[in-house]
Amino acid sequence: MAPDKDGELAVTKFSFASDLASKVTGIMSEDHTVKGLSPFGTQYDGSNLRIAIVHTRWNKVVIDALLVATLRKLREAGVKEGNIVIQSVPGSFELPLACARVISASQIQAYSTATDLLSGANSLLSLDSRPNTPAIASSKPANIPSRPFDAVIAIGVLLKGSTMHISEAVSTGLMRVQLDSGVPIIFGVLTALADVQALIRGGIGGPDGKQGHNHGEDWGAAAVEMGSQARGWAQGKFA
Repeated sequence: MAPDKDGELAVTKFSFASDLASKVTGIMSEDHTVKGLSPFGTQYDGSNLRIAIVHTRWNKVVIDALLVATLRKLREAGVKEGNIVIQSVPGSFELPLACARVISASQIQAYSTATDLLSGANSLLSLDSRPNTPAIASSKPANIPSRPFDAVIAIGVLLKGSTMHISEAVSTGLMRVQLDSGVPIIFGVLTALADVQALIRGGIGGPDGKQGHNHGEDWGAAAVEMGSQARGWAQGKFA
């Protein structure tokens, strides 16, 4: 009886995938240097910062875990709920364009608010000073943001062998947006060898779903640090 070549090939592929997953799990669980962002002496106050998060929807389980940790860290740093804007895109390839447009939109909002305030001030100055002169009511909602984003966090997951071919394009694109806009872009795109590694880097690996380190915490902290630093640098100040 002739050997089943297709069957042998399928078994070989399954065996290779299992071995790879086991090795990745072992490496990640034994590598104690993978702990995320090291503590920094300065405690940054995010209460006056405006932060955007743009995330993908591929690999939703990992994305959701990363998003939760990122938001938790932003809130811990004092970033107000109303100053956090979350947008989603289909995949990582769309992140650079989305981040660029989100930054532009926030600048339009800030400019619109400043223009309305100036217009309102000029209107008040032009009013007759008589006591019976009616006040002009502003038609602008009070919650319209008055400043552009201080930092943007781009979150995605790329797996080797399926979407790793766009990793360089995404990295280059996000760097270009950061340099062109002057707004810090926090690179929150996981580039994992396999699903198991992505789960561990999302802090939801292992049989109990609690193993690993959630890098969303690092990205939230980095956004507050870089947003604060960039604002100071724009004013000629150093921390």
